[in-house]
Amino acid sequence: MRADPNRARVSVGVVMKSASWIRAIPGAARLARRAARAATAAAGPKRGGEIAVVLADDATLKRLNRDYRGKDKPTNVLSFPLTGGDLLGDVVLARETVLREAAEQGKTPADHLAHLVVHGVLHLFGHDHQRAAEARRMEALEVRVLRTLRIANPYRAPAARKAA
Repeated sequence: MRADPNRARVSVGVVMKSASWIRAIPGAARLARRAARAATAAAGPKRGGEIAVVLADDATLKRLNRDYRGKDKPTNVLSFPLTGGDLLGDVVLARETVLREAAEQGKTPADHLAHLVVHGVLHLFGHDHQRAAEARRMEALEVRVLRTLRIANPYRAPAARKAA
């Protein structure tokens, strides 16, 4: 299969700001890169450039969430779209929150990481979930992308995911 010459080329870099990701999820950087590429392919960006996935910690996300969103608490993922030059944006994840949520939701940490990377990358390309119709479209796209990575639908209950 030949590459589409009209398709925008997007490169994905992974920055490991917290080395504890390596112990928490072996192969986290490789998985994050795969998930970002899959989301990019599904989003069909209009321009090429570079995405950075930053594997950070709760302290970093708390600071970013406070400074950019006015919420003084950590969150699982933040996306920072950029509109000029070769940089398309950054997707930043908090290790402690990702691991805690995975445990609470009955997911593997690796699957939850991949889901949040996909979610964050889709935000870079304009997808959102502020209104119900937007949320349904974005979630459906996330599920399709995750299926290409052989990851179950993250919006189903844990028992339903295992049976699927």
